[in-house]
Amino acid sequence: VPNNQLYAAYLALQAAGKAHGIHLFGARAVESMRLEKGYRHWKADLITEFNPFESDLSRFVKMDKEFVGKAALEQMQANGRRQKFVTMTIDCTHAPAHPGASVVKGGKVVGTIASADWGHRVGKNIAMAFVDPDLSGDFSVEVIGVPYPAKISDGPCLYDPDMALPRG
Repeated sequence: VPNNQLYAAYLALQAAGKAHGIHLFGARAVESMRLEKGYRHWKADLITEFNPFESDLSRFVKMDKEFVGKAALEQMQANGRRQKFVTMTIDCTHAPAHPGASVVKGGKVVGTIASADWGHRVGKNIAMAFVDPDLSGDFSVEVIGVPYPAKISDGPCLYDPDMALPRG
């Protein structure tokens, strides 16, 4: 849509959607829903510094096929993961973690938050992070400079993990 037509397009969409109960929502709502579903954001959760195995994307890599970069990826696999990508919940209700915040265990930084926000549908403080591959047990996430207990989720999707709603 040309810039000088944006407002007219907005008005047309509002008029067409009125019969269907259309209403406005904010970017934070979209971010909340994205995190609840475990969807990734380019240049936050999907970054070139980590290979697909460290980024929890191995399901998209077919090592039994030939592709550009396969030898390098095999070498990375042989060296072991430097980090792993996880979804976690934080025991804190007054503010979400901030991207770049530290994941701490035993006084040592063991990871970094990539994305975070409040999950309104699940009622949890959600964060996605790159952490040490052997992280388990008790650890915390800094929220506004204060450590709060956190735990790694069983999977990336906290809302509708079986994907039943899109199939319904």
